[in-house]
Amino acid sequence: MTAPLAQETPQASSSSAPQSLYEGSTQFRHWRFSPEQLAQMRSTLNRGAVSAIRDAFEADSPGSSANVSFLTAEEEHLLVKLYVGKISQLCGHFRFPEEVEATAVSYMKRFYLKNTVMDWHPKNVMLTALFLATKTTNHPISLESYASQIPRTAPSDVLDLEFLVAQSLGFDFAVWHSHRALWGIWLDVQTLPDISIEELSRAYETALGHVRAARLTDAEFIYTPSQIALACFSLASPTLASAWARAKFPSTPHPPVLDVLEPIKALILRDGSPPDVEAVREVDRRLRLCKNPEKIPGTNAYNKKQQELERKADEKRRRKAEAARIAMEEGDPFGSVLAKKAAADMDDDDDDD
Repeated sequence: MTAPLAQETPQASSSSAPQSLYEGSTQFRHWRFSPEQLAQMRSTLNRGAVSAIRDAFEADSPGSSANVSFLTAEEEHLLVKLYVGKISQLCGHFRFPEEVEATAVSYMKRFYLKNTVMDWHPKNVMLTALFLATKTTNHPISLESYASQIPRTAPSDVLDLEFLVAQSLGFDFAVWHSHRALWGIWLDVQTLPDISIEELSRAYETALGHVRAARLTDAEFIYTPSQIALACFSLASPTLASAWARAKFPSTPHPPVLDVLEPIKALILRDGSPPDVEAVREVDRRLRLCKNPEKIPGTNAYNKKQQELERKADEKRRRKAEAARIAMEEGDPFGSVLAKKAAADMDDDDDDD
């Protein structure tokens, strides 16, 4: 299922204003949503997944879905949130920089706006998202070295899902992060008069902690990186955040940017903590019982699905081979479409003469 494109939020700049670099990014165009859109997308995805998986159970063994307790959209989100938090632990083990961690988190959260945990377990997606992030942020590690340092993980466990993850992201690999915006605010505040560098450094470290907590929330789908960064800075030091905003908008008694901070701060404080492990453990236990049988090697549903995929692949190969044979017999190795295009190009050249 494909999520609808984000509608421009009230915080986005008007069409008459010059477009910022962020507004020209794929993140702004493809991965911005309202809270209502996010809830609707997850609910729709969950309902569709439950319906498809129930049908797969019935095809595998009639009546087998009657006692299956499928996950809700909220339970799916809870499980994803747990594994989003584990990305930080893995990055600490590998000593990956902040950019890799933040990018991997974004990849994983985006993936589950298009896919369900009942098809793809978050543990496997987490490992693939992190490995992909090391490459897209230019901090690569060899697949063998990566897999060898993670217990019970083979290189194929990481690589098998890489194209699926990339495809689910729409191949939008560039991510704009709030920790970089926070660094910019920190540099700006240093230029203000009567600023204590010691106080500023403490505020920055505290704000960075809030930025990391924000990764467990939906903030990046709803607000811009700079808005999230300023909200985190305001949580750490409301006085310094207000001073920065007034320096940026000296002609405005109350800078409008301050109005959007409160809902972001509330979101981070409410949702920026890891979920209860025991509650997630129960969800994970139920997931083992409602996982899509078409994704479990050895089941009848899986075997039937693989046979169907192989049949379609064979059919596609036969069509291509037949098209190539006909083209060669007609003395046209490039195919009729290219031949017609070439003829049209020649006609255009004749007109130019």
